Amino acid sequence: MINKKWDELLKDEFKKPYFRQLGIFVKNEYGKKIVYPEYKNIFNALRYTDYDEVKVVILGQDPYHGPHEAHGLSFSVEEGVKRPPSLDNIFKELKNDLGVERTNNNLTDWAKQGVFLLNSIMTVVKDRPLSHKDKGWETFTDNLIKLLNKREKPIVFILWGSYARSKKALITNPNHYIIESPHPSPLSAHRGFFGSKPFSKTNNFLVSHGITPIKWGDEDE
Repeated sequence: MINKKWDELLKDEFKKPYFRQLGIFVKNEYGKKIVYPEYKNIFNALRYTDYDEVKVVILGQDPYHGPHEAHGLSFSVEEGVKRPPSLDNIFKELKNDLGVERTNNNLTDWAKQGVFLLNSIMTVVKDRPLSHKDKGWETFTDNLIKLLNKREKPIVFILWGSYARSKKALITNPNHYIIESPHPSPLSAHRGFFGSKPFSKTNNFLVSHGITPIKWGDEDE
């Protein structure tokens, strides 16, 4: 289902009563409603970025709830889909920070380089944001963060907005580096997201620890 190391680390998690109940709930929702992302894409974040390969975590709240947008990676949308406002602001900050232009709205290339694009809630009903809140996803994804927190090799945790910043309490290992700011949403981006330089800060930290930096531009650049 997902990468080998994640499978190994999560085998007991998958057996827990809350996760079994979550699985029943999610399958039932997909059977009766339009739910995003596609069922096969729910765990793409874990599929593209294995535990030992994580360099950066970018934490979102729940998936985009419009057609053909969400595909299992936070803030990323499928090919050919109009760029959501938050992602547009992320790309504006990327240009301001590193001078990097990005046209591809699908962030799979980031994930393949070690950027763990995790939504705290991993599924959503069409046009109903937070519709799968408090069903068990938060327990699961909090435990993913706790597992990453245990890692000795440094990780950059990028926390945008009050919800993501609430997860700061789970990141206690001094080896890791936390970057936090307001959310890139148009409602809050001008309150401190713009000018926060998360991309250069991330790469500077990675390089200082002997870790290959992220190529934030389009994959073919």
